[in-house]
Amino acid sequence: MSLSSRDVSFPKKIPLSLITIRPATLFDLSEIMRIERQSFREQYPRGLFLMFLEANPETFLVAEYNGRIVGYVMGYLRPDREGHIMSIAVDPLYRGNGIGKALMEVVIDRLIKRGARYIGLEVRVSNERAIKLYEKLGFKKMKIIKGYYSDGEDAYYMVLAPDAWGGES
Repeated sequence: MSLSSRDVSFPKKIPLSLITIRPATLFDLSEIMRIERQSFREQYPRGLFLMFLEANPETFLVAEYNGRIVGYVMGYLRPDREGHIMSIAVDPLYRGNGIGKALMEVVIDRLIKRGARYIGLEVRVSNERAIKLYEKLGFKKMKIIKGYYSDGEDAYYMVLAPDAWGGES
């Protein structure tokens, strides 16, 4: 087995200090789509990522390690000033390094600075790892959305309220 094939087989343990979080660019799209395919049963279409990149350049972020995109988060501000996390994913080989938490912290900060009154997201009720992360960040389960996903699975709608960051209600 060559070193390169072994590199792809095992999760990587890397210091978070070596991760750069920055706005996504058009050049990152193929790597973002790769992570999307590896992470979700249902993927958003490439065109949606392109539109999102154009409309939300400050809150569509990637995590980069050694020139490789290892995660992304897509957030935006709705007209009612709800900050919304549309999608977040980390390359399976790099999970467990705090990359998802770091991406969430940066996008939350940017949404607050843009005027978000609160931040919401939907998550599969079966995605215990993500739910645990969101709760650690201060999100609370507000309701169950029945049949939210196309396979019929329910979602939790979770909210990070202003008191979690010292903002106004």
